[in-house]
Amino acid sequence: MGTKHRSRFTPPAPGCAATHRSALPATRAFSGEADTGSREESAIGPIVRAVQRFHATAKGSRLGLVLLMLGAMVNECSLADGETGLVASVIDGDTLVLDSGLEVRLVGIQAPKLPLGRPDFTAWPLAQEAKAALERMALGQAAQLRYGGARRDRYGRALAHVEILPEDGEAVWLQRAMVASGLARVYSFADNRQCVGALMNVERDARKSGLGLWPDPYYAIRPATDPGLATQHDVYDLVEGRVVSVGERGPIAYLDFGRDWSTDFTAVLTAEAIAALAQDGIAVAALRGQRVRLRGWIESHDGPSLRVTHPEQLELLDQW
Repeated sequence: MGTKHRSRFTPPAPGCAATHRSALPATRAFSGEADTGSREESAIGPIVRAVQRFHATAKGSRLGLVLLMLGAMVNECSLADGETGLVASVIDGDTLVLDSGLEVRLVGIQAPKLPLGRPDFTAWPLAQEAKAALERMALGQAAQLRYGGARRDRYGRALAHVEILPEDGEAVWLQRAMVASGLARVYSFADNRQCVGALMNVERDARKSGLGLWPDPYYAIRPATDPGLATQHDVYDLVEGRVVSVGERGPIAYLDFGRDWSTDFTAVLTAEAIAALAQDGIAVAALRGQRVRLRGWIESHDGPSLRVTHPEQLELLDQW
């Protein structure tokens, strides 16, 4: 196809991606209030029930089963100890506040979002259920923060992995529990990549089991050939397809999923992503013909596009 001319697209500067969006397109809006009754119980699933057993039992085989399911993060990735405190409140399914007043964003995951005072924001499906699950696991419990990358976001929130520390028993990794129940998706950044691989394995199991949000069409993995992607500007999505061609322009690479790059879905790889993939033994040119899954914010630049800044945003599916 030759060298591409992408005159209308300039990649955003690193660090410009927002962690919250003020509005969603009407095509992804969720109408109606969340049902906090039987639907909530089914969505929370086995993880919350396991945590309840965890707090009720300090010895015996049931505790061992729970620890096997939720195990402490120290066995899965390397993190530095941070602040400790009691969980005073839960804002939504991935944000809590310690008794010190420190607001903590559970880094590495994204739970369904609530309006939180934003007048034009429609709650995502299962947002109330995700908040309820986090409350039931964490509220009033002792917490240990652990860091694996940037420690604060632009809002001053701690970007931490969080372990709940019951008085009798082993720690529970909140990120893993939320992803395992299907009430959060993996959501990573170039400056916070620790533990993402472990969480993606957990997410894969939850998705295959149809837990939590995964059966909901709102969170369905979208085919790269879906014409509806053109209307999904500024929406966080998982997109899957086979790479038709690979083009380069300066330090940027483009993975095209259709014959017309000006209208079809494209993944835009930054120089940093290309270098990081090379360190993992993946040459971008070799992605042609490969089936991949991408995750990130859908933008509109010569058709729908998704900016890739680090390897965890791109999964090679032919190896599974």
